[in-house]
Order: sequence, then C-alpha cells, then structure tokens
Amino acid sequence: MSTEHPEWFFCLRHHTVEPQEGCKAADRLGPYSSRAEAERALDKVAERNETWDNDPNWSDDDEDQ
Repeated sequence: MSTEHPEWFFCLRHHTVEPQEGCKAADRLGPYSSRAEAERALDKVAERNETWDNDPNWSDDDEDQ
C-alpha cells in the first residue's frame, strides 16, 4: 500500500472506517480512495439497492400472468 494514496474500507462488523490494515475482507466494503468516501459506504449501498429495486429490467414481477 502506498502511503501517498491509502485505501480505506468500511467495516461492517464494527461500523467504522479503517485503513488497509483492518478486519478481514469478508467483513468490509471497499476499497475506497478516501476516508470520506468510505464513510458514505452504507449510503452508497442503499442508493444502489434502491436503483436496482426499481430497475424494470430486473423486476421480480411476472408480467406474463
């Protein structure tokens, strides 16, 4: 990891932002290029879920019936 451009992660277990040296990958979201971006990780997940939930190409509604 470069000290000039550190990577940041959001720990799902502790609900904190952490640097590269943190919890195991299975418990984290990222990497993010900044601490501020990692702090918004759950907001970004919610935004993407909302978009996907409302995407007609991925709808669970069976329109043929």
